[in-house]
Amino acid sequence: MLELKLRHDLSSFTLDVCFETPSGTTVLFGGSGSGKTTVINAVAGLFKPAIGRVVLDGRVLFDTDSGIWLPPHRRRIGYIFQEGRLFPHLTVEQNLLFGRFWSPKGARREDMPKIVEMLGIGPLLNRRPIALSGGEKQRVSIGRALLSSPELLLADEPLAALDQPRKEEILPYFERLRDELNIPVLYVTHSAAEVARLATSVVVLKDGKMQRQGEAADVLADASVLPTGVRAAGALIEARVKEHHQDGLSELDAGGLPLFLPRVQQAVGQSVRLRVQAHDVILSREYPEGLSALNILPGNIVKIHQGSGPGVMISLETPAGPILARVTQRSAKAMGLQTGIACHAVMKSVAIAPSNIGTTAGQPRA
Repeated sequence: MLELKLRHDLSSFTLDVCFETPSGTTVLFGGSGSGKTTVINAVAGLFKPAIGRVVLDGRVLFDTDSGIWLPPHRRRIGYIFQEGRLFPHLTVEQNLLFGRFWSPKGARREDMPKIVEMLGIGPLLNRRPIALSGGEKQRVSIGRALLSSPELLLADEPLAALDQPRKEEILPYFERLRDELNIPVLYVTHSAAEVARLATSVVVLKDGKMQRQGEAADVLADASVLPTGVRAAGALIEARVKEHHQDGLSELDAGGLPLFLPRVQQAVGQSVRLRVQAHDVILSREYPEGLSALNILPGNIVKIHQGSGPGVMISLETPAGPILARVTQRSAKAMGLQTGIACHAVMKSVAIAPSNIGTTAGQPRA
């Protein structure tokens, strides 16, 4: 567990945060300039706040009241930056061994062959960083951080410098890290898709203050705290891969309801979680007929939130879990939408992008 309390006057805002993190991956979520990187730099010892306290599993790293300030190399923390920051004159294997060099004597050591296999970097060991793609550099950077035997791993927007295909390449490795290694992660991002894929818990920051802390499903359903606003709002659905069909679709079981998506990477029987964005859901009072959309989820309206604009956010409870739909006020009025009435949520199969499909935290891999 990480306990954190920080206060510092910066030029653009006053950083004033206090929270504790559970095990797993805690995501610091917020827009540019919200204080995310400042927070993890304070944890790493790269920034010293005027007032604060940082405690990792009962070990005090920083406390202004008692005058404790451990330098970065004594904090047992691995750091993954936006760029790989590999040593250009060393091979991949030598970069990895550099991480192990800083591992304290007597510390629990991660098995290097296991890390190499998990990150898929075996074929890269004899190359130098100049011969690596952006995604390969980040995988090596992750491996170097893990081999330093950290008690906590920090990741500062590690996908921000990558294009979408490279992001899709790296995300599964962070899922494996979350699920297979007993190392807590503090992960910084402004991407709702990364929150949906990776987060065990979420801390939302804005102008140096914590806006909300909670599970990913609850945070992503609250448009009022999302840095990108209402368009990022959506629901997380947990489902199990039931079958891969020959026509290129995968069938999932979501609370007893079938969901059809373009073929997913996960194996039959594996649990996944899906991010369904509210603006991709349409509603029907009656069971719809003659539609091209394959996914129809019956449910009941449990909440209607009307903002200042033309839209209305409708929350439905379905056998698959909560679903959000964003419709216009005009449509809600014409359909007579009210809490308590039955309704059907309709989703196109292709509306759920691969970046919004990930493994469920803690699930074994096939």
